[in-house]
Amino acid sequence: MASPLKTGLVLIAMMAATAAHAERLQNRVAEFAGIDKITGRIITFDVYMDETVQFGALQVTPRVCYSSPETEEPKTDAFVEVDEITLDRKIRRIFTGWMFAESPGLNAVEHAVYDVWLKSCKSGSDVPPPDAG
Repeated sequence: MASPLKTGLVLIAMMAATAAHAERLQNRVAEFAGIDKITGRIITFDVYMDETVQFGALQVTPRVCYSSPETEEPKTDAFVEVDEITLDRKIRRIFTGWMFAESPGLNAVEHAVYDVWLKSCKSGSDVPPPDAG
C-alpha cells in the first residue's frame, strides 16, 4: 500500500503537469481557410468567437479558439460548429467538434462543394468585431 507522503507527491506532480498544460491562450478570433471546389478559389477569413460567418452554403461558428504560448510547441485548436444551408433553405448541422491547425486534415469540414479548416487563432483581426447590441 502506498504511503500518504508518496500519494501526496504523486498528486502534486499530476497537478503541476496539469497546470503546465493549462496555460493555453484563449483567443478572440479564429482564422479559417476555405476552398470552393467548383471554382478552385481558396480564401482565408476571420471569425470572432460565437459569431457566424457564411462561406458559400456553409455557416461557420467558432465557440473557443486556443493556442499555446510562443515559448511552447505550437498547438492551436478550436471548437467549431458548421451548418449547411440546403437547397430547400433549411439549416442542417454537418460538423460539431474540434479542429486542429497543426493537423488540418484531421477534422476539416469536407463538403461536396466546400472545404473549411482552421489556420490559426488570433487575439484580434482587421475585420471589425460584430456589434455587441
